[in-house]
Amino acid sequence: MKKRSDAIVKGPARAPARAMLRASGMDDEAFEQPMIAVFNTWTNMGPCNMDLDKLAVPVRAGIRAAGGYPVDFNSIAVSDGITMGSEGMRASLMSREVIADSIELAVRGHSLDGVIVLVACDKTIPAAAMALARMNIPGVVLYGGSIMPGNHKGKDLSVQDVFEAVGACASGLIDKEELKEIEKSACPGAGACGGQFTANSMAMAMTFLGLSPMGANDIPAIHEDKNDAAFHAGEMIVSCVKEQRLPRDIITKTSLMNAVIALSATAASTNAILHLLAIATEAGIEFDIDVFDEVSRTTPVIGDLKPGGRYMAFDLYEAGGSGLIGKRLIDDGRIDDNITVTGRTLFEEIFETKETDGQDVVLTFKHPVKSRGGYGILYGDLAPEGCVVKLAGHGGLFFEGKARVFESEEECFAVVEQNGINKGDVIIIRGEGPAGGPGMREMLAVTAALVGQGIIDDVALITDGRFSGASYGFVIGHVAPEAAHGGPIAFIKDGDMITIDVEKNEINVDADLKARAKNWKAPKPKYPSGYYAKYAKLVGSASKGAVTSFPFNQD
Repeated sequence: MKKRSDAIVKGPARAPARAMLRASGMDDEAFEQPMIAVFNTWTNMGPCNMDLDKLAVPVRAGIRAAGGYPVDFNSIAVSDGITMGSEGMRASLMSREVIADSIELAVRGHSLDGVIVLVACDKTIPAAAMALARMNIPGVVLYGGSIMPGNHKGKDLSVQDVFEAVGACASGLIDKEELKEIEKSACPGAGACGGQFTANSMAMAMTFLGLSPMGANDIPAIHEDKNDAAFHAGEMIVSCVKEQRLPRDIITKTSLMNAVIALSATAASTNAILHLLAIATEAGIEFDIDVFDEVSRTTPVIGDLKPGGRYMAFDLYEAGGSGLIGKRLIDDGRIDDNITVTGRTLFEEIFETKETDGQDVVLTFKHPVKSRGGYGILYGDLAPEGCVVKLAGHGGLFFEGKARVFESEEECFAVVEQNGINKGDVIIIRGEGPAGGPGMREMLAVTAALVGQGIIDDVALITDGRFSGASYGFVIGHVAPEAAHGGPIAFIKDGDMITIDVEKNEINVDADLKARAKNWKAPKPKYPSGYYAKYAKLVGSASKGAVTSFPFNQD
């Protein structure tokens, strides 16, 4: 077959390139094989990605067994859990763009025939899909897997519990020694955060998009079956190259809708909205933010998963995994069939799933966990371009209260630590948007502390930043336009009455914000040079996925 890599290995003129490739271990036989990038986001900076170097070994073996030649690349990863609440958290969303760009440059730069991307912590996963959609070169996404639950005094733990324990300690509900014990017990080894937080949400999205083989992403990081799944994924990418199964044939409006529905049914991370919009943008697919509200209104939650539910990712795997969610969706006529990287359809993959007898992690649509999905989209004089409300973990659809305005996450957290937030407050954290942050930081430190203090259900929090998949409560993020671009959130004052009505899709302020905006001047950028400055200048609205690229347009 004609290969993309022929551009660097075929013909007399490519002798210098072949000479260098021979030095790296290739030979005449290898030059005839598809050249496959094993693109790794390995780092030992935290548990999420630290075993991906080991996972690459069976991936490479699978590629060789299928007649391909693996070549290795690596990119960065920024740990959300480690950087949360710090200046470094600004780099998290920015890293998504850097990783996607890295994949594109490595694969296109060397004219490679295909790529399998090994991913784990939050932004590595959508970055992989964005790059595949952008390049439209055969590709597979393989998730390293979830961490196992920690345990303290007989209770399963995730890192979410540590963040909440910080708030409990500040309120005097537990002492520092208890906090230390929870800290030491929560994360027992390798793997990404263990609830239906952003990493596991996006891993599920990759499965329903069709970019990951059914079941592979569900397997926990340290499980004995993970290496077999990696080997088969290695074989699969070679098959994708030989059969020319292309990302834009797999990423369709249908598969995007399937992912949205599956995520709504599991009360997934609101970050998935941002990332699926970005993937659609890269694929040149018109996909409006309002879809998420429409789906959420009509899709009950059937996955009883943290942060709002009882169970963790390992429990979902034991119950039947993503395929079990898929079975429920098919049985209720909620998703449509689509091709996947396996060469088979999504429904064919799902029909092989086995449900564990007696499991109660995944319920049914007749008897759901909640009657509506985990998020909504609101508009109004506070958010003309829309914003995202997270509904996981609480049943409230209406909130009204007076604004407490903060210019940064740190400013707000300092008040929260001193128990300075009152029931009925509508907390406004602005200047944390994609450009204004820059980087759209997550507010987990604030929300978790409020949980620990026992008042999360009695306040609302609104920001032009984001929320972690581990956050819950009446929280609203992705407010657009953001404060740095003169969005209405920039003109809220302490004491303004805010009304949030999820059923009406409205978020309004009892104030003349237009009058306050008359003499507004854009704030001075927080970073005058470097990548942060470049990102702030290039990044688009959160309502379109906050991308920095010039996306493919099918027209």
